[in-house]
Amino acid sequence: MTTTRPTWRKSSHSTEGTSAQCVEVAKLGKAIRVRDSQRPGCGHITLTSEAFTAMLRQIKGVE
Repeated sequence: MTTTRPTWRKSSHSTEGTSAQCVEVAKLGKAIRVRDSQRPGCGHITLTSEAFTAMLRQIKGVE
């Protein structure tokens, strides 16, 4: 049995300013994972693509 590891991508906003608030995302199957890039060993949250899109729309203030 082969285990697939996610490929994490850092937010482009993480390179701006002090980058004190950095996130990384990875798609694995149909799920989107989100974690703190400053503390990658502390776990992640897993969202459906619909929930991830809704979260981004809320963060951006798009209704």
